[in-house]
Amino acid sequence: MKSPITGKEMTLIRERRSMDFRRETFEIFYHYYKCEDSGEQFTSTALDELNMNQVYHQYRARLNIPFPEEIKNIRAKYGVSAAKMSEILGFGINSYRQYESGEVPAAANAKLIQMADDPENFIEMVDSCTSLNEDLKSKYTRVAKSLIKDKEQNIERSILKEYITSGHKPDVYSGYRIPNLEIFTGMVVFFAQRLQPYKTKMNKLLFYADFLSFRNTGYSISGIRYRAIDMGPVPENFQSLFEYLSNTGEIEIRTTLFPGGYTGEEFRAKEERPYNPGLFSDAEIETLEKVVARFKNYSASDIVEQSHKEKGWMENQDTKQLISYEYAFEMESF
Repeated sequence: MKSPITGKEMTLIRERRSMDFRRETFEIFYHYYKCEDSGEQFTSTALDELNMNQVYHQYRARLNIPFPEEIKNIRAKYGVSAAKMSEILGFGINSYRQYESGEVPAAANAKLIQMADDPENFIEMVDSCTSLNEDLKSKYTRVAKSLIKDKEQNIERSILKEYITSGHKPDVYSGYRIPNLEIFTGMVVFFAQRLQPYKTKMNKLLFYADFLSFRNTGYSISGIRYRAIDMGPVPENFQSLFEYLSNTGEIEIRTTLFPGGYTGEEFRAKEERPYNPGLFSDAEIETLEKVVARFKNYSASDIVEQSHKEKGWMENQDTKQLISYEYAFEMESF
């Protein structure tokens, strides 16, 4: 970004600052551009959004306020419009749509949204909504009852999926996303199609993609957590994740025997299951491409060595802890 005063390129600065929101104080990595000649500070729309996203994320996590993705998913599973969902919950007509777009709901409204996530509660809310006609009440009730039935029938599958993704609510260790197995799979297929990496390199590519996305937007791509182990950052439960993707036919993993008795697992995309760009936003695709460009010529040992320079790994590897996505703002590789 060029200085509006001198016309010269400015330096992007990241520094710790305190910011207040709704009588709460939060520590964030504040981003701004600095004009070296005048000393003036400037931000862009993207930086303002990134700075405020950090505040909103911490506020939601601290007060157990659902994230926009959760709010959207609750409505979508019932097939209800945002306006009708506002009616059912007793909000203003546009409130639910605004919450899906990022506006932070008050604690009381947040509680109602979370209650509506349970189909049995939702049925009660629909039944007590006086502005809905009987046809709509019957329609929404049928959908909710079918969700209850599906959950009972697929409970084992749900438990497995939750285990391999470390099922959890959005927080600083997930990049403030709900873990999404479909999107994680899409990332694996993307890197397999472009680079055909071995498992060690695949783990690092996934780490850098999620953390670079967070550094740029305040959100990860997949919602997957990463842990520091001796070989660098890896997705939590990565062995189970990759085994699941192989067993379900999402990806092909070929085992190669190397001299000295060592084996390697190479990831290859299947011709009938190519990378699906529809899973990602334009910004996320750009992030994936940047990671490919950065590491395409790196061997597994090269990328492990590079990942060992990251503060997020260095400060957590002794205890094999989860890596906070806030370390994304201090990455060495980008």
